[in-house]
Amino acid sequence: MARWQILLFEFDIVYVNQKTIKGSAIADFLASRALEDYEPLDFDFPNEDLMCVANAEEDSQEYHSWRLNFDGASNIVGNGIGAIIVSPNGDHPFTSKLDFDCTNSMAEYEACIMGIRTAIERKIKILEVYGDSTLVIYQLKGEWETRDPKLIRYQRLVLELIEEFDNITFCYLPREENQMVDALATLASMIKLNKLEDMKLIQISVYETPAHCYSIEEVENDNRPWYQDILLYVKNREYPN
Repeated sequence: MARWQILLFEFDIVYVNQKTIKGSAIADFLASRALEDYEPLDFDFPNEDLMCVANAEEDSQEYHSWRLNFDGASNIVGNGIGAIIVSPNGDHPFTSKLDFDCTNSMAEYEACIMGIRTAIERKIKILEVYGDSTLVIYQLKGEWETRDPKLIRYQRLVLELIEEFDNITFCYLPREENQMVDALATLASMIKLNKLEDMKLIQISVYETPAHCYSIEEVENDNRPWYQDILLYVKNREYPN
């Protein structure tokens, strides 16, 4: 390197860094070498009103995330289970009475299994399972060990059933947020059914006012309602003339 420096010193050579190539230089270079068969890009999108393109098979209901809420009730009157499958199109409640002795945890497992089997019958592949039993949920998640011999078989059955799903998750839900299925399970546990007949459908209505309240619009001779004087007193503290 020293020898080359001595030989080149007499030529007064200066070394500078290469400048950055600007975008305009690249554009000029490409423009000067345009191809004869070049066709400009067409930026018009023929289906500009089309918002989404999806596969019909993937858009079917089995690929949507469904939700299952379950609960079981066990008391001195009887045992019952309830579940609700929440689909993209609405809720589907169902309940059953258990005609055998069981603990509260067994009733919870029975409710969970009933809901999972119903989901399998409807060919649901993605399911979120919610329950208010801490014991059952965390056992099914594998975070708690199952030691009760009565529950081990239930847990094994659930683990076999969930193989039918592409994705299934278990989540704990506080009891106050699981009221509907809790009411279904309690109703099933307390009601006495005839085994030869199915339980009739129950329709629940919402009344916003008491039954004894009704509106009175009696009009006096001067076309004023009967409560006109009371209204004026409440609003303006004016006594009737």
